[in-house]
Amino acid sequence: MPSEGAVFTAWIVSLLLGVVVIVVVALLLAAILRTVRQIDAAVAQIWVAGQRIANNTVHIPLLHETNRVAGLILERAGGIDGAAAQIEQHSGVCPSCPRCALAPGGVVR
Repeated sequence: MPSEGAVFTAWIVSLLLGVVVIVVVALLLAAILRTVRQIDAAVAQIWVAGQRIANNTVHIPLLHETNRVAGLILERAGGIDGAAAQIEQHSGVCPSCPRCALAPGGVVR
């Protein structure tokens, strides 16, 4: 049978080891909590940036319609440019252009 002093020493050593383990676990939990807070702050910044990107890019699909309309405008502008060139050419060779242009069926050619 162990002596009373040996039992007392075993209890003290066990209690001290328990305290050391508890302190180490508490420090590790504090480090985990600090890391979790840092990750949460970074995720919040990423979320805000993602929302800003989404707000700035929400209209991109409408660019297809804009491109289509711009193509139609370009086609019409080409026709207008051609007609203006014909008018300019005709006005250089026809001294009575207003009468020619206003005559029945007077299409500038």
